[in-house]
Amino acid sequence: MTDDIQINDGGTLRHLLTLENLSGELVSEILDRAQNFLSIGDRKTKKLPLLRGRSVFNLFFENSTRNRTTSAIAAKRLSADVVNLNIATSSQSKGESLLDMIDNLVAMQADMFVVRHAQSDAANMIARHVPKGIHIINAGAGSHSHPTQGLLDAFTIRHFKKDFAGLKIVIIGDILHSRVARSQIHVLKALGVHEIRVVGPETLVPESLSEMGVSVYNDVDSAIKGADVVTTLRLQNERMEVSLVPSVQQFHKDYGLTKERLALAHPEAIVLHPGPINRGVEIASEVADGPQAVILRQVTFGIAVRMAVMSLLQD
Repeated sequence: MTDDIQINDGGTLRHLLTLENLSGELVSEILDRAQNFLSIGDRKTKKLPLLRGRSVFNLFFENSTRNRTTSAIAAKRLSADVVNLNIATSSQSKGESLLDMIDNLVAMQADMFVVRHAQSDAANMIARHVPKGIHIINAGAGSHSHPTQGLLDAFTIRHFKKDFAGLKIVIIGDILHSRVARSQIHVLKALGVHEIRVVGPETLVPESLSEMGVSVYNDVDSAIKGADVVTTLRLQNERMEVSLVPSVQQFHKDYGLTKERLALAHPEAIVLHPGPINRGVEIASEVADGPQAVILRQVTFGIAVRMAVMSLLQD
């Protein structure tokens, strides 16, 4: 099981692979540590020596702007040596297997891998394979999990709402392909959120979702009504063999977060998005750029959260 390789005998994190079954206490410890790191970004010298002499390898087999960059920034602020491997020009193109690549990077004395891969079990497989003392952070695994995004979403919500008790949270869009939605649900459940609503086209909301303890809505306006937090997700066309919506225009009409729809939420509701945003599809520009959107704050908070995770794995 993932838990067996993710948690040390003492109950601390060896790897961060998933938020599923992670305790609320451990999640809160990560968020508290991130809070302590947040002010580092305001300093003239943005450095701490916690990972000095350690080597962190970023292995992104899928495209990334925010995660790859903030992971590198986080490691550098902790004084680690950072290697951003260009997968397109690596020996993967010559037929080298994933684990053979990892073995070679371990031989280069890597201490930590930040891994994004289209294969849902890639990070788990690497974690089982590497020697003790080497740590793995899952930076996105297929449609399955994205733990650091889930954590930074939780951090953002806590920053603006202070307390998770009584919050009504809605997630809108392509739930079927969203590792973000699954990780956000897991972390919010761990933190005691009881009312999580999901809504999207029937083709993009898996029937099994209700088993995760969320409420599945068919009508987007009903789902948004009274919500304290609205997370909207892009259409992941790259994971669809055939289109699962009639058109992007129809999707925006039926499920896009517009100013009029947002008005149905709590007046002080905040809007989250994991990025990249597709304006005029899942979210209107006037919402993305509006006062209730905290999308760019999520990006900034992601640095502190990833610093917290990296430093915690070294304890």
